[in-house]
Amino acid sequence: MTDRFRLGGDRTIDRLGFGAMRLPQSGPGGPARDPESGRAVLRRAVELGVDHIDTADFYRSQDGSVRANALIRETLSPYQDALVIATKVGPIFGPGGPRQGTAADLRPQVEANLESLGLDRLDLVYLRVGTMEVPHGESLAERFEALAALREEGLIRHLGISNVDAGHLAEARAIAPVAAVQNNFHLANRAETAVLDACAQAGIAFVPFFPLGGGRTGIDDPGLVKVAERHGATVQQIALAWLLALSPVALAIPGTGSAAHLEENLAARSIALTEEDLADLA
Repeated sequence: MTDRFRLGGDRTIDRLGFGAMRLPQSGPGGPARDPESGRAVLRRAVELGVDHIDTADFYRSQDGSVRANALIRETLSPYQDALVIATKVGPIFGPGGPRQGTAADLRPQVEANLESLGLDRLDLVYLRVGTMEVPHGESLAERFEALAALREEGLIRHLGISNVDAGHLAEARAIAPVAAVQNNFHLANRAETAVLDACAQAGIAFVPFFPLGGGRTGIDDPGLVKVAERHGATVQQIALAWLLALSPVALAIPGTGSAAHLEENLAARSIALTEEDLADLA
């Protein structure tokens, strides 16, 4: 198993990165975190070799006082050349909850990410479609074409899509190169295996969001507990190691607001699962 992945053919990154969603607050509706705690986690992540951070301009505390992109800029700018920052656009959040934006909404969203991160060009931008469920049968062509035009302008280096099925991936690839797909996928939810397989065939990164199930990975699963005990590891570490063992195109971006939890997650890089382990997790 290789520990590195060549994103979009030109950016080589560690297959275990960091998700910034939990930096502003511990969970949906929770209180804002201390910004200095978030900065400490980001500093420690880079110290431990993280070179892929996944974020979004809409990752912020409920009161708007703590924002992931601002923490990233304040802590890590000027950015190391090797650091890849991925973000996502598409949803619009308002008092009534999230709704799907239109193609016309994408330029302002991309520009907001550029400004909040302090960048002239974004390394990777995902078009997120739908809310939680994959919107099967819904075309993403008009929105992806708008994002591809921003790539042609030089505002974006690589394009990705999120919350999609294999049909969406084929539709997007007919418009512009797709460097990564980000879907809900983890040990207890393998519904998008067909998308993973399509990514593997094309050399596209498959980046699960909620790689630990959003805290609901099925930590009491007997097979998972058995493998964790065998390795002297936590069930969360085994869940991450399983994702990395699944395919050479699979990346993981576990998020946390705790430096100790960050170190625990990154230690999963050193766990090599055996055929017996994989059979127990099947």
